[in-house]
Amino acid sequence: MASLRRALAVLLLATGCIPSPYERAASADTVEAYRTFLREHPTHPDVDAAESRLAELEFEEAKRLHTVIGYKRYLEAYPDAGPSRTAKTLLEGLRFNAAKEAGTVAAWKQFFQEHPDGAQRDEAKRLLAEAEARELASTDDPRKLSDYLKASPDDPRRQEVESRLDGRAFEEASASGATKLFAYLKDFPAGAHREEARVLLLELEVEGLLVSGLVDEAEARVKAHPLGPKLTRFSERLTRARAERAALARPEPLAQAAHVAHYLRDLEDLKRALVAPDALDRWQAAEEMGQHVSVRALDPLLDALRSARNPLVRQYALESLRTVLSALPRPVAEYEVASRLESLRERATSSELYLQVAVLLDLSGNLVQASTEYQRAFDGGAPDPVVLRRWVQIREERKQSFSAAVAARQLALWSLEVANEETVTTEGRIPLGSVRQLCAAAVNARFAAEAIARARASTREFAEDLGEFERRAAEAKRLAEARLADAELILREQSPGARTCSDQDVRERLDGAVKERTAALEAVTTKLPQQVGRLLLELARERDPSPQVRAAAGARLTALKPTP
Repeated sequence: MASLRRALAVLLLATGCIPSPYERAASADTVEAYRTFLREHPTHPDVDAAESRLAELEFEEAKRLHTVIGYKRYLEAYPDAGPSRTAKTLLEGLRFNAAKEAGTVAAWKQFFQEHPDGAQRDEAKRLLAEAEARELASTDDPRKLSDYLKASPDDPRRQEVESRLDGRAFEEASASGATKLFAYLKDFPAGAHREEARVLLLELEVEGLLVSGLVDEAEARVKAHPLGPKLTRFSERLTRARAERAALARPEPLAQAAHVAHYLRDLEDLKRALVAPDALDRWQAAEEMGQHVSVRALDPLLDALRSARNPLVRQYALESLRTVLSALPRPVAEYEVASRLESLRERATSSELYLQVAVLLDLSGNLVQASTEYQRAFDGGAPDPVVLRRWVQIREERKQSFSAAVAARQLALWSLEVANEETVTTEGRIPLGSVRQLCAAAVNARFAAEAIARARASTREFAEDLGEFERRAAEAKRLAEARLADAELILREQSPGARTCSDQDVRERLDGAVKERTAALEAVTTKLPQQVGRLLLELARERDPSPQVRAAAGARLTALKPTP
């Protein structure tokens, strides 16, 4: 056909006829000639013929190149042209050969995605099965093993793959900590390593008791538990814990001054104070309880966070939970969080329980899941000031200044509403609860105002909105502080010895204790037996609730000569 066109063009020239635009393109018979003709004469009667010949020439070029990209470009440009079926076959062949050369499951799955109904489908299926068998024989990747089991429920190798997945999942869990161990028990209800996982969890539970100074409880727990004999390192760990307890119980004033418990009410006294009639007693107890680096402090603080009515009690409980979990050894802290999450997730059906789940996730560093649970706990009609404060902090940490200011504005509006609703009158006795609630309003209004000021200083965006936020926060702060001053004046008239919101006795005692412990730790190795002094320093470095004390103890240990 092409030779006929060229002969016709020669004949026309010989007879002196002037060729048409199409005839000129046909005479050249090149891709560029036909493209020029189609561009310049889109309505010419021979457009169809030109397009057909162009497709033929383009296909010849694609065959000459014989590449995936060449055939793809041709099929994109000429999906319905005559040679398109041949182009698809050639493209499939190239991809089939590439997948065969790679020989991987991923390569064959990609081939099937591109040619689901290809001519070589059956052979590709066979080769995919071979590739899967090779990968299964060598992989220990739990994700790949799990994906294979889901995709091939009837494969005869299922039992062997399940066993390998079980072993790999346990190996990963045992190296990762409590969260993965609990997940292993949940994901493998008939797993071969379930007892081993429970032994590791028991070991973490007992370690939590030992680092909390509950040596007798730890020993009793191991003796009573069926898996207790499998704790192979417990005897050695118990000996160390008894030595630690003996060092902390030494009668010398310097030894006592080096330990935080010397400055604190005991846990049982603080538990009773957490349910005292005065909310100020309750929030000071929550604040002080955070200095007890003990697993026994966690549940009372979680209960206060869940059930306390005054926001300051709950705020101090949250901060103390963070302090305790930060000071406990990381594996122990993870176990304490994970074990409570396991229990809470099964029964979390109220906003209070959702909040506990959110806080535990938050304190374990899982902010993504924590954010979801905070949202579930949050009621827009009755916003929780504790959640709002945490949102402000999280968004500031993420450098989301305006979002932080939005949460701070909501907190300021909460404070304003409390200040307007709490009754302050000289007639009759003002309820103590109202005074403490106004204290919470004033404290949170100040927090909100400071957060919005930080946002305005850090961004020039949304300046008008931030200005309005700042005015509302200032209004809330003025009103809350004024109503609090009025209420506390009436309270002191009624009860001259009543404490006010500014009472800082507990805070001052705790701050003073940090200074005294730091000074005591500087002297323990010179005024006490060196072995005892070193042990006290190690305990302070590992478990003191104050970062300042931990740093001082660490520096002092570094300066000491190594023990022989």
